Amino acid sequence: MLLDRYDALLLDLDGTVYRGREAVPGAVEAVASARRRGTGIRFVTNNATRSPRDVADHLVALGFHAALDEVSTSAQAAAAMLLDLVPEGARVLVLGTDALVDEVAARGFTPTRSAEGAEAVVQGLSQDLGWRELAEAAVAIRAGARWVACNVDATLPTERGLLPGNGSLVAALRTATGAEPAVAGKPAAPLLEQAAKSLGAQRPLVVGDRLDTDILGAVHAGMDSLLVLTGVSTEAEVADLPEDHRPTYVAADLSVLDRLP
Repeated sequence: MLLDRYDALLLDLDGTVYRGREAVPGAVEAVASARRRGTGIRFVTNNATRSPRDVADHLVALGFHAALDEVSTSAQAAAAMLLDLVPEGARVLVLGTDALVDEVAARGFTPTRSAEGAEAVVQGLSQDLGWRELAEAAVAIRAGARWVACNVDATLPTERGLLPGNGSLVAALRTATGAEPAVAGKPAAPLLEQAAKSLGAQRPLVVGDRLDTDILGAVHAGMDSLLVLTGVSTEAEVADLPEDHRPTYVAADLSVLDRLP
């Protein structure tokens, strides 16, 4: 079986295990089956607006078993990246929600909303973010602050269609400063690498519905991947990719975990 080849599943969320407020058909059963076989589970999301507790509670409400330590967010990954960039206790200007502020504080840094004294800027999506906050970040970055983006997703899928994502706001700061951020979330490797490390996984399988984030992230992290056709990307799009950027497997949904020999 496919699961016999791997010791962990790094599972994307929206489009892979659920769609909004509904679980993808068969996903609850597939994840439960993997867990019974002893496969490690991490729910891995680029979403930096919600806390791990909020993500876990959402999954549980949909019928999944999801412990708090099984959730890996780009906010956690971004805060962890700061450990290699600035000293412990450093002032970090946070562009994002309170969930991101909490992750920065949990790593021993001092969150701030002001450029004064900021040694780093960490940027995640906030739907309340405005010009004044971006201006503070621009001042800090131009003064030499290190800059970490939780993700660079250009758009945010909603019931109203695609809206500006964190990447669009990152682009505004990039234009204003000429700087380039370090990136934590998919398709960059840190989020996936940290999720695998938290499990002690040696042979993780990345599972997702998007070629441009989940699968490309697996390529960058040197991990095998499974594209499920329950979300954004299609099988036809896979054929258009260079061979070294294609997923290891393509399947209709997560039920393949128990079926593919």
